[in-house]
Amino acid sequence: MTPAAPRRGASDAAHPFAGLHVLADDDPRWPHDPVAQARAACAGGAAVVQLRAKHGADRERLAWGRAIRALTRQSGARFVVNDRFDLALLCEADAVHLGQDDLPPAAIPATARSRLAVGRSTHDLSQALAARAEGVDYLAFGPVFTTRTKTSDYEERGLDALAEIARALSPLPVVAIGGIDADCIGRVAASGAAGAAVIRAVAMAHDPEAATARLVSHFERGRAWTC
Repeated sequence: MTPAAPRRGASDAAHPFAGLHVLADDDPRWPHDPVAQARAACAGGAAVVQLRAKHGADRERLAWGRAIRALTRQSGARFVVNDRFDLALLCEADAVHLGQDDLPPAAIPATARSRLAVGRSTHDLSQALAARAEGVDYLAFGPVFTTRTKTSDYEERGLDALAEIARALSPLPVVAIGGIDADCIGRVAASGAAGAAVIRAVAMAHDPEAATARLVSHFERGRAWTC
């Protein structure tokens, strides 16, 4: 698999999954399909694009994934597939992102693991520490703020909890997720998150490319506050 080119919009060039993560989502509420969302994200400078397909059939997911892989190669963004390491391999993705209810990283065959980085969703310190012990390459933490995009069994965690997780897990990159938009992403970055993931802030935007660029800019400013 050919490594992705250097990324635009990444907050920390030392780690390939730092910066803005845009989740290209197939929820029918959004006015743009996952490929259109990914195209805008790449054009706007996202560091990472993740395919999050909870509604489409596998044939659609594979077609979306391959189209998004082509877009991310052109832009230099990393490409992640949510939940499914088999689809991630077929799409030649850089990583698979696993939730708490998905297969654990240890269940991924060694041949697949050698080709894929692994991200892990976490919601508290114990889950985050367990994810680090699993040898993941980055972890997501949230919901930092209340989110309307998906149902969660966990209450809003807040910026103090995010900062605690980032300190406790350092140098493992922590990607914040949940209710993040242009108004708060700078504070998320200033709290120590290596990355920030969004769905609605791009998927529902009138101009998704401009929305992505604004999110990248605000995230970078927030990271500068921590220097």
